[in-house]
Amino acid sequence: MSKFIAAIDQGTTSTRCMIFDHSGAVISLDQKEHHQIFPQPGWVEHDPTEIWHNTQTVVRNALSKASLSSKHIAAVGITNQRETTVIWDKITGKPLANAIVWQDTRTDEICNQLAAEGGQDRFRIKTGLPLATYFSGPKIKWMIDHYESVNKAVMNKTALFGNMDAWLIWNLTGGVNGGLHYTDVTNASRTLLMNINTLDWDQEILKTIGIPEHILPKIMPSSGILGYSKTELNGIPIAGDLGDQQAALFGQTCFSPGEAKNTYGTGCFMLLNTGFSPTHSKNGLLTTVGYQIGTEPAVYCLEGSIAITGALVQWVRDNLKLIEKSSDIEVLARSVPDSGGIYIVPAFSGLFAPYWRSDARGVIVGLTRFINRGHLARAVLEATAYQSKEVLDAMENDSRVRLKALKVDGGMTVNELLMQFQADILSVPVICPKVSETTSLGAAYAAGLAVGYWNDLDELRENWQLAKRWDPHMDESTRSTLFLGWKKAVSRSFNWID
Repeated sequence: MSKFIAAIDQGTTSTRCMIFDHSGAVISLDQKEHHQIFPQPGWVEHDPTEIWHNTQTVVRNALSKASLSSKHIAAVGITNQRETTVIWDKITGKPLANAIVWQDTRTDEICNQLAAEGGQDRFRIKTGLPLATYFSGPKIKWMIDHYESVNKAVMNKTALFGNMDAWLIWNLTGGVNGGLHYTDVTNASRTLLMNINTLDWDQEILKTIGIPEHILPKIMPSSGILGYSKTELNGIPIAGDLGDQQAALFGQTCFSPGEAKNTYGTGCFMLLNTGFSPTHSKNGLLTTVGYQIGTEPAVYCLEGSIAITGALVQWVRDNLKLIEKSSDIEVLARSVPDSGGIYIVPAFSGLFAPYWRSDARGVIVGLTRFINRGHLARAVLEATAYQSKEVLDAMENDSRVRLKALKVDGGMTVNELLMQFQADILSVPVICPKVSETTSLGAAYAAGLAVGYWNDLDELRENWQLAKRWDPHMDESTRSTLFLGWKKAVSRSFNWID
């Protein structure tokens, strides 16, 4: 009987289950969106119960579509939107509040208070991260301070915290009936609470922020058997767990120092493998754990995180109603030869790498009466490419490695206009694998390695196949002029929030 690997990919806008064969090909896929909740400006929430129900549905449907049952699955891997914070009660199994999503900015005051006492980088040596609303730790503190239900459960020691991976693992392994409270090193490294050198929760930081350790999950490797499912995949080992961007790095087989990938999704995330020791950035990047296989040493990365890329296309679709579906953005953008001199800086939740400016807000600059819908659409796509160039420039300055090509993945890679402009503005080739949804593939690889479905990293490298390559064609003078305009536009977004 043929065996397969399942991956649960719990993302910012949807949850999917993908089933892969030994060659890394997709056998089956099911996906379901969940609601985006915006209680007030700057706040973004998800309903964890809805996401758990969706997870069960997509697993069931993915199996059904391929006429498979749990006996055909060798292992399951999990990957997830990082930093999104859930606190639930281990007695009732119910969330104590909606999850606070990674894009949410409500913890700005907490971060500012912590920074006032020691600067924005007071925890960077230990965590690799600046103080920012992005990370889970300040979100936990905010929930304890503002939700009586959370505060009471913490005091009674019934509260459990997790990013989405821990919430799913706990439910998959039994929930109130013995569910395992685990996370992995990649997710833990995004909380602002884990020491990236020891791979343990940092007692000093926990005390400073005011978070009790008893609510935190146990930190485990990214590839290794965590436990066994008791739901749709009954008896199947849960053997892989990575945050979504690290999973994409793994799926792109960036296993050697100097290899990098860029994932184009709701946000955009570029990761560079730096090997077995953390490299601290001087240019606004994050130092994070890339992955850990079993008892092997952890592999580290530099990361450039961009909050709004694909979400900008959604905004144009849902808020401005300029297009009916996301794929229409390319058709509209191709109706003009260029952006007409305008730039859109999508600082909806402030700016992430390399600026880390929570006071920034979105701007459209360079408007004249000449501008039409097509120019706006083109500027939307170009904003993603410009932001990625800023991150790549910072990455090259920190690592002193000049990238020869950029591996890309994620939903926006189907946009030919964007990918060509990305190659042009970077002045390096952009290459995309046949399986563009490498986040799910990376979770599957981690799980399959743990149970011997794949033998080693070399076997995974052999699976990578080129689907598309975009070579740069723009001259240096044009590139320089366009990018200078972008930098000027970014500066106009600063200091909007007092």
